[in-house]
Amino acid sequence: MPDTSSVPAGALSFETASWGRRVLAFVLDGVLSAVGVIAVMGIDGYLDDPSARWWVLTVWLMETTAMTWLGGGSLGKLFTGLCVVPATGPLRRINPVRILGRQILVALVIPPLVFRPDGRGLHDLFAGTATITFSTLQSLRGGA
Repeated sequence: MPDTSSVPAGALSFETASWGRRVLAFVLDGVLSAVGVIAVMGIDGYLDDPSARWWVLTVWLMETTAMTWLGGGSLGKLFTGLCVVPATGPLRRINPVRILGRQILVALVIPPLVFRPDGRGLHDLFAGTATITFSTLQSLRGGA
């Protein structure tokens, strides 16, 4: 599994983020979502309620969708120096419905594990996105 690669011909030429950082971001988002649910339910409620895992998934889905739409990446992605950008065309906000679909596919786990040589999984192909580092974003914007 390659760490980084270029987007195919016909698209912007940039490297996608390493899988290690993406996994770390995913784990951070999961932990932050669980902490949020525990803050509301209390630790005993969290441990005793069999539906708590569904609340964590719901919070994760809402957080990752909203933050990716508004901030360019979930809290976990931003903490690990990653962001989600359109794979082609100008840098812009991504349609929130596409992001929601992307995040639902990530929650299904299999789509991110099926990926192209450029590092984009089925969830990215669906949404027309790519996950990149802040330094790659800066170079795309023409920064130093």
